[in-house]
Amino acid sequence: MDKRWRGWRSAGPATKEWIELSHPLSAALARIPFFPPARFERIMSMPKDPLNATEMQMVCHFGTHVDAPCHFIPDGPAFHEIPLDRLHGSGVVWRIDAEPFGVIDAATLARQRPAARPDDIVFLATGWSDYIGTQRYADNPALDPDAARWLVDHAIKLLAVDFITPDLAVPRRPPGFDWPVHHILLGNGVLIAENLTNLCSLAGHRVDALFLALNIEGSDGAPVRAVARRTHATD
Repeated sequence: MDKRWRGWRSAGPATKEWIELSHPLSAALARIPFFPPARFERIMSMPKDPLNATEMQMVCHFGTHVDAPCHFIPDGPAFHEIPLDRLHGSGVVWRIDAEPFGVIDAATLARQRPAARPDDIVFLATGWSDYIGTQRYADNPALDPDAARWLVDHAIKLLAVDFITPDLAVPRRPPGFDWPVHHILLGNGVLIAENLTNLCSLAGHRVDALFLALNIEGSDGAPVRAVARRTHATD
C-alpha cells in the first residue's frame, strides 16, 4: 500500500477567514503551579508499529480551555451539561493595555468599543499570550470583582482571556484566596476561557466564535480548539 502524504484537498476560500485562538498542546505550556505537569507520549511509532498513536495525561484546565460552572460552583453544571449555544456565537474583542499584575476594572470595560450586547462572548486582548513560556506569563493582569459583576450585569455568556486566569495572579494571592472572579462569573452562568492567543489581530471588531471543547462527562473543564472571524456587523 502506498503510504505517501499527498497534501490537503482544497477546502475552499471561506476557511481562510477563521483565526486560530488556541495554543498547540505540549508539555512545555505554562500551567497553574498546583496542577500536575502534562504528559504527551508516542506509545506506538511507525515504522516499528503499523501506526502512530499518542497518549496524553493532563488536567482539563491545561492550555487553552473552558471552565464549566462546577469548577467552582458545587451544584453548577458539568461540561456535558453546558448547552451548545453557550459555546459559540457572536462577540466583541477588546484591546486592553495591561501591566504585570495590572487590574482590569469595570470602568475600563465600560469604555471599550464595540459595546457588548446581551449573550455576547467578550474577548480581552492584552497581548499576554506573547509571554507564554516565560516567567512573565505568571505575572498576568486580572479582573477585579466589580469588573466580573459588570460582565454579569451586561448578560454576556462567556469571557475569554489571553492569559492564564482572570483572577488575581498566583504570585500575588494571599492566604485564604477564594477566586472571587471565577465565583461571580461561573455562579451566574458566564463561562470562562483561558490561555487564548492571536486575539490582538481581532481587537476592536465584532466576531463570530466557536469554542470546540471536548464534551467530557462530569468534567469541570475541557481543552478547547477556539476559532473566530470578523463579522461585518457595526456597533
